[in-house]
Amino acid sequence: MKTLLRNLICSAGLCLGALTVAPASAGVSAATSSYQHVLLISVDGMHAVDLANYIAAHPTSTLAGLAAHGVRYPAVKSSGPSDSFPGLLALVTGGTPKSTGVWYDVSYDRTLFAPGSNCLGPIGAQPAFAENLDVDPTSYTAGGTPGNVLSQINADLLPLKLVNGACTKVYPHDFLKVNTIFEVVKAAGKRTAWADKHPAYDLVNGPSGQGVDDLYTVEVNSTDPIYPAITDTTKGFHSVQRNDQLKVNAILNEIAGRDSTGANTVGVPAVFGMNFQAVSVGEKLAKGNKADPLDAGLIGGYADALGATPNNGLQSGLDYVDGALGSMVSAINTAGIADSTLVIISAKHGQSPIDVTTRVATSDSPYASTPGMGTVGGFITDDVGLVWLDPAMERSQYAAAKSYLLANAAALRIDTLIDKDHMQPMFRNPLSDSRTPDFIAVVTPGTIYTSGSKLAEHGGFAENDRNVALLVSNPNLAPAVRSDPVETRQVAGTILRALGLKPTALRAVQLEGVHTLPGLGF
Repeated sequence: MKTLLRNLICSAGLCLGALTVAPASAGVSAATSSYQHVLLISVDGMHAVDLANYIAAHPTSTLAGLAAHGVRYPAVKSSGPSDSFPGLLALVTGGTPKSTGVWYDVSYDRTLFAPGSNCLGPIGAQPAFAENLDVDPTSYTAGGTPGNVLSQINADLLPLKLVNGACTKVYPHDFLKVNTIFEVVKAAGKRTAWADKHPAYDLVNGPSGQGVDDLYTVEVNSTDPIYPAITDTTKGFHSVQRNDQLKVNAILNEIAGRDSTGANTVGVPAVFGMNFQAVSVGEKLAKGNKADPLDAGLIGGYADALGATPNNGLQSGLDYVDGALGSMVSAINTAGIADSTLVIISAKHGQSPIDVTTRVATSDSPYASTPGMGTVGGFITDDVGLVWLDPAMERSQYAAAKSYLLANAAALRIDTLIDKDHMQPMFRNPLSDSRTPDFIAVVTPGTIYTSGSKLAEHGGFAENDRNVALLVSNPNLAPAVRSDPVETRQVAGTILRALGLKPTALRAVQLEGVHTLPGLGF
């Protein structure tokens, strides 16, 4: 228990004094910039061991080539919780939920009202910022125009908040409490771009709502245009690669100095990038989709306990990503910007478990009977459990809720229950903060809350969830493997420093005292 709590406390930013890195300087603008462009890539699900093994097994691959002129950090940790929203926010704000206020893509706020309620009825809502917001979740366009994110979001499905007496819709970017690298870079007069898997990634625009000049979002849970029997591209190894390719095409357009659609010449962004889903799906999906002949005979996950041998479905995803990165590197070279571009490969999250023999699927239904759940309480589970009690019952039922969860710990496979007393030093006190969960259920590694066949999941605090890939590359960097214990939230300030901007321009960097990455010479 003490060791786990110590690790969680470190993940909240209270152990950074132990890191052997230089602190970020004060101010807004640095004296000089080392690079003109930073390309940030999140290969969702990619562990540090996946990167190391791929480089070793494929010495002529793109990843091996990037590592030959780059610094790799095998001891890196992603955010905790390790869901996609906090995972990406670590990379682009430098913060944890303690400062961002964002715990999950399906989160909670005790000051919000449910969509469509006109701010009437019980206060407290669990906003879902995912495919549920799409105008048309069956289409990769989400029913709007990729590149115009607000056209893709059905505003009637947004949570609501009273602001100066007026009932106001809360967009994903409104939900974020701190600024992003995109806002800082744009304020410095430079161009910004990002591509991701849902229009709900309007989140990265930051509180201003204007941080990303070119936000290209295609719906990953949409129907595959090639094989419409696949009604969700994440249900096939190759269908999700085809969806990823839409974002890759946007990046290639941007490297060529055009916008994400290729229609307009706008110049190469100072900071831009995308996420890949192919590896994450390769780790989670048990077998290929029968509707796609390319998936025939493919199975997901790993063939061994240490992740040294990906099964052919996962291998397909890894190879696809390496090839897509190769097309980006080639385009960067063609554009003549290789020396001035810093490439950062990381991941929002890993995936647990790597060793499928430890996988235990269980039901999360007991959470619904937690005392104090009331009318508007909520919970979210993957390989973690986050519990928010009904705000009207939170104080009166807190002790009963804790006793109930501990009594059901075996059924829910809860290894450690983090309550308000341990939450406060790590994050914030749920009894005074509108976002912090009342309880975090850290489960026994290998546990997945599912009734399906998925092999792995993310969101929790397990080593496989959080030990992700991190490689920083440029043709002029000497190759190195750093053993420093670092975190993905150090990437945000590092990006700003690379562009000649001060890391402390990020509010989360200030609040959490986050350092830049070591060993990069700037």
